[in-house]
Amino acid sequence: MKHLFLIRHAKSSWKDQHLKDRERPLNARGESQVASLARAIVHTGALGGHIYCSEALRARSTLEGIIPAEFPENRVHVTADLYTFDYTRLLDWLEALPEDEDTVALIGHNPALLELAHHLLKHPPSELPTASILCIRLPDKPWHKLMTGKGKGRLEAFLTPRDYSYEQFARKQKKRAATSGKAPGADIPKSLAHQVKRMKELEPGVRTDLDAEFLHQFRIATRRSRAVADSVRKVTGDSALDSPLRQIKQHAGATSRLRDLHVFIHDLDALCGENFELNAALETWAQSEARREHLVLVEHLDSKRYRQFLQDWEDRIQGSALRKLVGKLEPKDIAHVVETQVRKFNRRTAELLHDSPDEDLHSLRKQLKRIRYLMELDADSWRDALKSLKFRQELYGRFQDLHVQIGLVEQFRREAPGILPAATEDLLRQLSQEKNEVRRQILSLGGLNLAQG
Repeated sequence: MKHLFLIRHAKSSWKDQHLKDRERPLNARGESQVASLARAIVHTGALGGHIYCSEALRARSTLEGIIPAEFPENRVHVTADLYTFDYTRLLDWLEALPEDEDTVALIGHNPALLELAHHLLKHPPSELPTASILCIRLPDKPWHKLMTGKGKGRLEAFLTPRDYSYEQFARKQKKRAATSGKAPGADIPKSLAHQVKRMKELEPGVRTDLDAEFLHQFRIATRRSRAVADSVRKVTGDSALDSPLRQIKQHAGATSRLRDLHVFIHDLDALCGENFELNAALETWAQSEARREHLVLVEHLDSKRYRQFLQDWEDRIQGSALRKLVGKLEPKDIAHVVETQVRKFNRRTAELLHDSPDEDLHSLRKQLKRIRYLMELDADSWRDALKSLKFRQELYGRFQDLHVQIGLVEQFRREAPGILPAATEDLLRQLSQEKNEVRRQILSLGGLNLAQG
């Protein structure tokens, strides 16, 4: 089989109207696209063969940003033939490729690249944004025979910046929000519908797994859906939400392990300091665990059960029953439930000791979140209290992260007992000391003293 990668250059600048087209540089957004594009290039396998690039400055700048320092120079080629907007010229160029080149990547320009894709694929994409990648699998035949017929290729991957970079995804979302009105606020059904929409829009980035922020935001949307629904359940006492709440909890749980590994990998530089050998060993192990967990998560997202849940949840959100239910919400009812939950939190906090099980603090962390989400049902009445919860939540979150990181390092030690045992033991001791300090700070805070206003 042959693999052809079509890569459109990153976003270019039109600021200087006196420049020739070949000399136009990347603009600020194009420069920001290049780093994440480099990760996507590695992910797709586009570096497996020769790379050919247009001589235009914007294409060469894209090439320089994505090529690793150790990549063989004899497999990188800048050629004037690829500076074209006519796909037939690309076809002519491809027909002359050496037959021993089975993996070829082109960095070039639209509309030539997109029209070439339309020539090679039966079902091509409708657009090819800047910094996008198409991977086309072709039969194992000479290049000159492959190029003469239409529709002989198969699309194996198509990645745009919004699929592999959360920064680029969020930029598009902000642009869309600016033209579509205000974000959902007090209207609870609209807020829940907004979270489901977010989950669907974030899912391609979660599946690609090239930017951990996609999963983080996906978890926020999932957990916020559960929190809002759970808050409504607590205030109204309506058991009709019990079943979807259980399902949301299960689906959110499917993301937990991978998110923990993402955070661990991100924190390794700070955790290991200048012990680069330990850093490398832990990262190799954690990346392997993350790849395995990602496959499990994708299988979960593909399951009939998950797809059916999304459909059923959307139907419930849009139905009249939920709208009638939330129509019963009164500020006094919300305040009563908040006060009840605060009393429970304070009672359990008073029972905490310096040697209480970690699970006791985890339960309090979850309860604190539930209190916050309850307050947000009537945010104007609890504005000051919501502000005061932020520091406490961050402290509990840090305790949770340390608990998880200790567990991961202990798992690494069990699975690889012969790798840097002394350094691993030192790291565990360091994490335990920091966790104990955070525990001390939590205990010193005491209970909540919140008032409306």
